[in-house]
Amino acid sequence: MNNEKINPNQLYGLLPTTADGIETLTELALDVQWSWNHAADDLWQQLDPELWDRTHNPWIILQTVSREVLEQKLTDNDFRGKMDALMAFEQHAATDTKWFQQSHPDTPLTCVAYFSMEYMLSEALPIYVGGLGNVAGDQLKSANDLGVPVVAIGLLYQQGYFRQEIDRQGAQQALFPYNDPGQLPITPLRLPNGEWLRLPITLSGFTVWLRTWQVQVGGVKLYLLDSNDAANLPTHRGITTELYGGGSDLRIQQEVVLGIGGWKLLMTLGIRPEVCHMNEGHAAFLVLERASTLMKETGLPFDAALAVTRTGNLFTTHTAVAAGFDHFSPALMGQFLGDYARNELGIDFDTLMALGRQSPTNSSESFNMAYLAIRGSGAVNGVSRLHGVVSRQLFNDLFPRWPTDEVPVGYVTNGVHMPSWDAEAADQIWTEACGKNRWRGGLGAVGDDISKVSDEALWQLRTSCRHDLVDYTRKRLERQFLVSGHPPGLVDIATKVFDPNTLTLGFARRFVEYKRPNLLLHDPERFIRILTSHEQPVQLVIAGKAPPFDESGKALIQQWVQFIEQHSLYQHVVFLGDYDMLLAEHLVQGADVWVNTPRRPWEACGTSGMKVLVNGGINVSELDGWWAEAYTPDVGWALGDIQEHGNDPAWDAAEANALYDLLEKQIVPEFYNRDQRGIPVRWVERMRKSMATLTPQFSTNRTVREYTETYYLPAATRYVKRAADKGAAGVSIIKLRQSIGNEWNNLEFGDATTESIANGYLFHVPVMLSTLTPDQVAVELYAAGINGETPECILMKTDSANNNGSNYVYTAVVTTHRPASDFTARIMPRYEGIAIPLEDNRIRWQH
Repeated sequence: MNNEKINPNQLYGLLPTTADGIETLTELALDVQWSWNHAADDLWQQLDPELWDRTHNPWIILQTVSREVLEQKLTDNDFRGKMDALMAFEQHAATDTKWFQQSHPDTPLTCVAYFSMEYMLSEALPIYVGGLGNVAGDQLKSANDLGVPVVAIGLLYQQGYFRQEIDRQGAQQALFPYNDPGQLPITPLRLPNGEWLRLPITLSGFTVWLRTWQVQVGGVKLYLLDSNDAANLPTHRGITTELYGGGSDLRIQQEVVLGIGGWKLLMTLGIRPEVCHMNEGHAAFLVLERASTLMKETGLPFDAALAVTRTGNLFTTHTAVAAGFDHFSPALMGQFLGDYARNELGIDFDTLMALGRQSPTNSSESFNMAYLAIRGSGAVNGVSRLHGVVSRQLFNDLFPRWPTDEVPVGYVTNGVHMPSWDAEAADQIWTEACGKNRWRGGLGAVGDDISKVSDEALWQLRTSCRHDLVDYTRKRLERQFLVSGHPPGLVDIATKVFDPNTLTLGFARRFVEYKRPNLLLHDPERFIRILTSHEQPVQLVIAGKAPPFDESGKALIQQWVQFIEQHSLYQHVVFLGDYDMLLAEHLVQGADVWVNTPRRPWEACGTSGMKVLVNGGINVSELDGWWAEAYTPDVGWALGDIQEHGNDPAWDAAEANALYDLLEKQIVPEFYNRDQRGIPVRWVERMRKSMATLTPQFSTNRTVREYTETYYLPAATRYVKRAADKGAAGVSIIKLRQSIGNEWNNLEFGDATTESIANGYLFHVPVMLSTLTPDQVAVELYAAGINGETPECILMKTDSANNNGSNYVYTAVVTTHRPASDFTARIMPRYEGIAIPLEDNRIRWQH
């Protein structure tokens, strides 16, 4: 569907001309590949330089520019040559055999459906807040680069997230401009007969119509749903108004639209994904709708259908604190999903609620979307190695009596799409060293190739990027001061801030308390001395939004703005408002050092610091999230002692002083210590090491390949196997689970004996299995890990010659220097192809 050649006059919003070449230009404008292709910038800039500078939105430019300008450019040989070259490049990329096709030619995986509440693809499509959308957008781009068969589902917001202004007092003001769909790089999703595809869903007994849109991300399609349909009631038209706005009643409706509506859209389009990837728990209702579809097709009951479909679902959690998960009251769930449970799933309301509760029988407990996602998935992962540990602790209560280490949450550390964040000068260096297709396949040679770049070239890269950031900062700050009504003298200062040869720090985050954005203000006098040194000055660019109803976060912003004003530090510190993707690009390209100061372990991953890597920027960060696994002394600097200190103000003070020490004794001197060529040799060596080792490791190229090989491919294989024969395996699983459950409380351990043997022990453990058979259970010896090591799990065996009725003797030989008392026997269910404990969390311990 929708692969035919674009006719501009059939699009939402007519273009001013039908001249030859406009179809090509339109196709380029509506494929957001331009957002990571520097060669495209010049094309759009030629049409309207000022509008391009403000919007970076080719689709707005095409609708705004005059007929005369368009037609003149379309007859200009130079312009047409660049346009045709871009189109040829995109067509070649679309037809070229990519990593996935080369590496996995024979696989049951034909489609992954990716669900996310937000996507950061370009500032031209403002349907994002920050980190979660950044991950989603960058992974779609790399899926395109690598040829992984992904389609994506999201929501189109009428207002999106708020836009920020900083007033004269330094206070954050929230604005909500309207997202005119006709000016976004999207198109209505149309059926083959030209009809706009509109989907009906039911909410509280009302039919709500969902409009559908399409975003082209190279070879990947992102489908967006919105409720602003003229046939809807006003209250329903506003469901997709704001991103993360309103209360729980709005949020639950948005998540019904995303999960249930998103799956219905795929079915309407004839798209049958083997794998559904939930980027956070917002889309978890798709678990229910996917099972409902299988029920209708096969006649399976809900529990059997869920047993089949969950193997094809992957849940990625990004939350580091329990309060971060969406919870809905029983009343809200009853209002919006009570009839759905009975009529579509054939289950009672309590059965539905049990899927989202820690204690399934606690009628007062709210419904947790993360719990639904876990109970409806075949795999769960966090987004960094440390976050995997944190997540296993968060979800431990869902797996009672299981060791925390065995809670079934893995991890895939996030990455960023390097071509989206590299400066043009960085792109040139990487292209010369590693080739144009460096991010489209395996990354084996990238590190070695970039390591060969000369000191002069690397230092010129940093100098060029820093100059560009200073120019951008001056323009943006001038506009910011004019809008907020600052006096002319201050506006004039804004045009002259910063020195392009001064060490430049960057800090841009959500302004929330746990990220400690004001750690550098702990000792203002010491910090000012660092900034204003005559011999070795420092300058800092800050940006970030506080959630609109977070007064403490707003106060943190105001503290920075007032600090700058009170001490007349405009030449050394700038707070740039309205942190968006365009501002982020300039910051990560221009900053010499990226500063990150969260409280460990609350930073699930953090991707902003990854974006500086490709541009030769260096990180100084708390040992949290990705930096906990990335840091070595030769690639950057670290804060913290890898321990957790909560909200201890004494520890905050200690870390602030440690950061000052790093700046004074290491970072600043290293930047200004130059050789006879004017190059800081030690600094450049650190740049080179960071670029060579960290850039490939923390790119979404690695992330998407890891998701594909660790999760997507195995999930597709398991799903296809379970879905065969109309889901017969689901029925078998439920019957086996019930039979094991009926006897579980009757299982008993006898008195174990231990024999000492050379270098270890021979364990004998009698087990009474009641009516169960050895092929229905697994008996293991377990010993907890020592000093952070992995626990020992030894599968025990039983010999039929030693059995007596339902009594079995299990044995195991263990080679170890540990005492025998460290080892305890345990019993777990055993199913063929079933993930334990994710799909059955029963366990019995000898002691």
